[in-house]
Amino acid sequence: MGSDVPSTPLRIAHRGMPRAAPENTLPSFQLALDAGADGIELDVHATADGVVVVHHDAELLDGAVIASLTLDELRRHETADGAVIPTLDEVCDMVAGHATLFVEIKGPDIEQQVLEALGEYGGDVAIHSFDHPMIQRISQLDPSRRLGILFELTPPQVAQTMARTGALDVWPHWSLVTPQLVSDVHGAGGRVIPWTVNNQQHALALAALDVDALCGDDVRLLMTD
Repeated sequence: MGSDVPSTPLRIAHRGMPRAAPENTLPSFQLALDAGADGIELDVHATADGVVVVHHDAELLDGAVIASLTLDELRRHETADGAVIPTLDEVCDMVAGHATLFVEIKGPDIEQQVLEALGEYGGDVAIHSFDHPMIQRISQLDPSRRLGILFELTPPQVAQTMARTGALDVWPHWSLVTPQLVSDVHGAGGRVIPWTVNNQQHALALAALDVDALCGDDVRLLMTD
């Protein structure tokens, strides 16, 4: 940041490699690591017995709600392609510091469970969410955590939003990235991480704007050098 020469953005696997294996599963994450991902982005909810699990939606295919099930009950439900819903602990054990974990909190009011699940993990971790008040609460619970805010519409005062929430990572939809946004975020000491970048031409254009990372469904498309 601050250099006249754009740096090579980190390549972040969006829920693993969902084009090759079911998203948010251990096989999908392993494929992303094998493809050279610098980071793994995933979504989390918590079960009725407080276990943080990795899944995009609050409900399963059959309509069962994750928050109403214990982990044992959850694993008796059918999921897409017969894939097993992993716990966050299991993902941490598999990644084992080989890439940065970018944890998007989807479930409401589960920040304490997520912090506890990550408490003994020694690898690099950042937490982000569309729920900006939750990110602000996490910054108060654990000021050492790197935090991020997701958005689909650009905040009118992004630097002030970062300061209010304690976030240093700003996750805009890729189409919202402008030189001014990058300048504002970098001026506030943060990183710009566009999502979901699934086109190499878009990746090259975003890299030219000096974004810090690219998050996409196939990290092989995010080569910019």
